[in-house]
Amino acid sequence: MTAGSLLVAPLALSAQAPVGLGTAGGFAVLAGSTVTNTGPSVISGSVGLAPGSAITGFPPGIVLNGTMQVANGVALQAKNDLVTAYNDAAGRSSTETVAADLAGETLTPGVYTSASSLGLSGQLTLDAQGNPAAVFVFQAGSTLIVGSGSQVNLIGGAQACNVFWQVGSSATLGTGSAFVGNILALTSITMTTGATLQGSVLARNGAVTLDTNTITRATCAAGTPTTTTTTTTTSGGGGTTQSVTGATGPIGPLTHKKPKHHKPKTLKPATPSAIKHPKPKPVTPKPVIPTKASPPAFTG
Repeated sequence: MTAGSLLVAPLALSAQAPVGLGTAGGFAVLAGSTVTNTGPSVISGSVGLAPGSAITGFPPGIVLNGTMQVANGVALQAKNDLVTAYNDAAGRSSTETVAADLAGETLTPGVYTSASSLGLSGQLTLDAQGNPAAVFVFQAGSTLIVGSGSQVNLIGGAQACNVFWQVGSSATLGTGSAFVGNILALTSITMTTGATLQGSVLARNGAVTLDTNTITRATCAAGTPTTTTTTTTTSGGGGTTQSVTGATGPIGPLTHKKPKHHKPKTLKPATPSAIKHPKPKPVTPKPVIPTKASPPAFTG
């Protein structure tokens, strides 16, 4: 029993639910004081700000598949949901304490904690081990510093929507870096020239500063199936119904349709009136012309 418990415990710890972002999940950029952009940044997802009211640099920056929400009810609700999400991520029980620099690491799903700062000076690989619902949570006690050209790679079915970075102060993504996940920072987030993000930058109290960046809000693939398959057989010749449960929703049941039977058409007998007989054509008799009798031939 003891050995079995030791084997099960790490699996239980790693099976994390996603951090619920609420309405903040619809934003690629969300800040508390200001949002400032330089250069032709491309933001796929909404841009929000509350309680501040100063968003600058759009254009040349553009927003795709989203809207600008500034100091209004929508932005305020998103900020409230961000506070809830931040506290959720910060309160998760740690799976493992990690070094300040994650470069060269290959990590499986779980909660990774650094009491001080977290950094990345190279490549980090996140391996979902075939489970697209796998969740990765990183807890940084103070800062998150991503070096220039650093990169996060997703393998084994990992999805950017299920990666969360809880940062105790501020985060900085270096020049040309390619980062992944939702960054939930207590203070500010800065993306330097050419940095890209598949996820969201969500700053509770401070500013978000952009410079020629590409940010694509991450969405989970709908109905991604797991390995669990449930098959139910119904009585009465109704066939078999199969359903597959997914990470974010079920794939609809697959049912066998009953064949359609076509009823033969009944032919109605034709009524006498409906039968058409051809009318006989009248025949005009030719008159017979009598011929004159010839006198008998002379024989004397």
